[in-house]
Amino acid sequence: AATSTSIPAGYSTLFLVIQHSDQATQEKYLPMMRDAVAKGNARGSSLALLEDRVALGQGKRQTYGSQIGDDPATGMPCVLPLEDPDHVDERRASVGLGTLAEYLTNWDMTWDPEAYKRDLPGMEERIKAFDP
Repeated sequence: AATSTSIPAGYSTLFLVIQHSDQATQEKYLPMMRDAVAKGNARGSSLALLEDRVALGQGKRQTYGSQIGDDPATGMPCVLPLEDPDHVDERRASVGLGTLAEYLTNWDMTWDPEAYKRDLPGMEERIKAFDP
């Protein structure tokens, strides 16, 4: 039996299709995903992933730190450009995501916001240089 907190299967499938689509499709359906979350038909955590992908695709910084990529200089995994690293865990909690430190254990990474902030300008330059 479904509970009031369950998400319809169709929305979960729709999210996965959108999440792995091209930038134009992601941008087109982002308002629909926002609406689905507002109505309780999709997870805030799913929307956070899509918001981050769209922002990065537009050359902006992500909000929730959900997108991990390889640093072009080192080939090592890194948190792709992130807005306001000091408050990322508050934003993650607001959409039902665990802390960034917990998430990064999937890549054997540690979260050091101070080191991240120091390296961020250089990382953004390296990414732009490798992805014109």
